[in-house]
Amino acid sequence: MAKREVLTSEEPVNSDAKTRGGRAADPPVSSEEPSELLRELVAHLRQNRNQLREEWVGRIAETRLLTAMSKEEIFAEATSVYDSYVEALETETFEALQNYARNLSERIIPRGVETHEVVGIVLLLRDVLARSLFAKYQTDFRKLNRILDAYEPAANRIANTVAVGFVQERERVIRQQQEAIRELSTPVLQVRERLLILPIIGLIDPQRARQLTEQLLRGIRTTRAKVVVIDITGVAAMDVTVANHLVQTVEASRLLGATVIVTGLSPEIAQTLVTIGVDLGKMNTVGDLQGGIEQAERLLGYKVMAIAETR
Repeated sequence: MAKREVLTSEEPVNSDAKTRGGRAADPPVSSEEPSELLRELVAHLRQNRNQLREEWVGRIAETRLLTAMSKEEIFAEATSVYDSYVEALETETFEALQNYARNLSERIIPRGVETHEVVGIVLLLRDVLARSLFAKYQTDFRKLNRILDAYEPAANRIANTVAVGFVQERERVIRQQQEAIRELSTPVLQVRERLLILPIIGLIDPQRARQLTEQLLRGIRTTRAKVVVIDITGVAAMDVTVANHLVQTVEASRLLGATVIVTGLSPEIAQTLVTIGVDLGKMNTVGDLQGGIEQAERLLGYKVMAIAETR
């Protein structure tokens, strides 16, 4: 039997050598670091700033985002956002971008701009810049992939930073508005020296009850009030927790030296107070607000005189 020869070679394969199929071997992978690729990316974005910014603003108009703002305002904000975006890519730090996002939110939230609009314009910018990268590196797919691998995580973090900053600012504004509404819904009124009136209307939940107590006690201390009239004519119902809180408010006011007169108790609320064991004999109650004010004036030493009606 003829002996078969096996050809071997210990010579290293050259990356430039051709394969047996005649196709050139793949070129070696570049050793460029992500930071180097980002620097190249930033240089491209700065060099094409005007064109990319205008394309982005056009996309914003096409998708009908930021309609509460004028074209001039959109262009000015787009310029600032673009520059902040590129700076975040260059420095790989996001603190300045967070500060700008909060500042931007303060300006545009009062204009009625919604969260989805802010997220939308940032995603549009990411898309515009990605398309620009595809156009620049379309003949070098390996370089394009490396650029995108470096760009996409940073772009996603930027979008998240802007979105979170806007949502946080929006939540802060909502909390302030809610606080203002609560204060308006439970006003502590000084009708004369040493006399306060607290008219309560609507549903009282535990949070509003706590705020009511805090406002009343602050008012007593500030005005040095001696008598407080709490009118709950406009409160249809009150659960056990809030009823207990009302009793505690009366006791806390007494500790500050103020007598509390409760007016406008409905049969349902009176029954709730009895159910939780409140001694109504210790709570100064009057049928209606007018009667409560008259009693408060007597306690303060004012003379209540009836004025005859003349025709």
